[in-house]
Amino acid sequence: MEVITTRALKERLAELQGQEVCLQGWIRNHRKQKNMGFIDFYDGTCFKNPQVVYDSGIEDFAAVSALHVGAAITVRGRVVPSYKDPTTPEVQASAIVLEGDCPEDYPLQPKRHSVEFLREIAYLRPRTRLFQAVFRIRSVASMAIHTYFQDRGYLYVHTPLITANDAEGAGNTFTVTTLPPEKQGKEPDFFGKPTSLAVTGQLEAETFAMAFSKVYTFGPTFRAENSNTKTHAAEFWMIEPEVAFCDIHQLMDIEEEFLKFIVQTVLEKCPDELAFLDKFTGGGLLDKLQQLLATPKAARVTHEEAITILREVKDRFQFEPRYGEDTAKEHEKYLTEEYFHGPVFVYNWPRDIKAFYMYQNDDGKTVAAVDLLVPGAGELMGGSQRETRYDLLVKRMDELHISREAMSWYVNLRRFGGCTHSGFGMGFERLLIYLTGVDNIRDVIPYARTPMNCEF
Repeated sequence: MEVITTRALKERLAELQGQEVCLQGWIRNHRKQKNMGFIDFYDGTCFKNPQVVYDSGIEDFAAVSALHVGAAITVRGRVVPSYKDPTTPEVQASAIVLEGDCPEDYPLQPKRHSVEFLREIAYLRPRTRLFQAVFRIRSVASMAIHTYFQDRGYLYVHTPLITANDAEGAGNTFTVTTLPPEKQGKEPDFFGKPTSLAVTGQLEAETFAMAFSKVYTFGPTFRAENSNTKTHAAEFWMIEPEVAFCDIHQLMDIEEEFLKFIVQTVLEKCPDELAFLDKFTGGGLLDKLQQLLATPKAARVTHEEAITILREVKDRFQFEPRYGEDTAKEHEKYLTEEYFHGPVFVYNWPRDIKAFYMYQNDDGKTVAAVDLLVPGAGELMGGSQRETRYDLLVKRMDELHISREAMSWYVNLRRFGGCTHSGFGMGFERLLIYLTGVDNIRDVIPYARTPMNCEF
């Protein structure tokens, strides 16, 4: 008999009613009675899993009754109507074969476990309902990202993970070396120059945008920030498109369309997972996502306008909003959740707090940078129109002591057929926090890499 997945069983439920099927998976819970038993069965392909029912007529009833939570099994039986939920399959088992046993001290017993405990056994947590929902959404969102860009003619670029430049200029990089500590700086290293793990693929993506017009990267990036907040990790994934002949206002249109496409796809493909997460996180998740799609167009304000709005609120914030300075989480929360009641683009940021490659506005004080703020997650995307004027770019690099020689390849893009171009970056895990309502980055990535933590 051919093995069928629980997803296929659910999708073909009407057709398979009364038919014999074969399933392979694991026991999430096993409730035993004197003459029958009930197994919560799962194989990871479907969130709403079938219940397997057996009675004393099954072969080796005593052995089946002794099966442990966590054990791998093969089930053969007939699909029958479920009295609890007509949309969830139920299987009356005729045979259950043990494939791999599990001891009684298996950590994932049928009770609610804290996310902190589950992080300690991260190699097992994908088996729980919470993480089955989170990582299914991660998979679907990943595919939706590629679908969005591929369907619109973008080229997927694999930018290097080892680099000799720190594009952000922040210095929070992991050194790549083959030398022991006592020899570093005293003899030639593998690449003949200082190298590090990449904090972004943006600069290399710009070179491809000048050849293919529309490109994107989607891969891991690394930042050595000694931060233990819920939204920081040392290793995370970034989505970074770069678009030629595109200014900052066109970029905002792309960002909004892109985000709505991802949300729409996840809502369509993961309804059971989102319903579970909505309940798990206390409600409001589905309303938030649906409200985003219902919003015709996100608000757009300059940084100066945003600070003016914030300063009109008296005695509200722990950190005072100031012109020329960055905004705090509490400011982003107020703008998205109380003032605009939805996502908002904040653009034209102060020049002195932004990166060297951003287009310098005529006022001499701001650059054409933009952040997309969303309810519940704060800053979700950050982008800019890139500085395309050679003289202004190298002057800014000189001010920040960035080597023209080391970055000659990047500067030359302005000499060799440069054009107006823009791009943005979005941390994939930040997006997943927004999509799932799970508020800690450690719980939306399979194995978190954070300060003093590199387990599994």
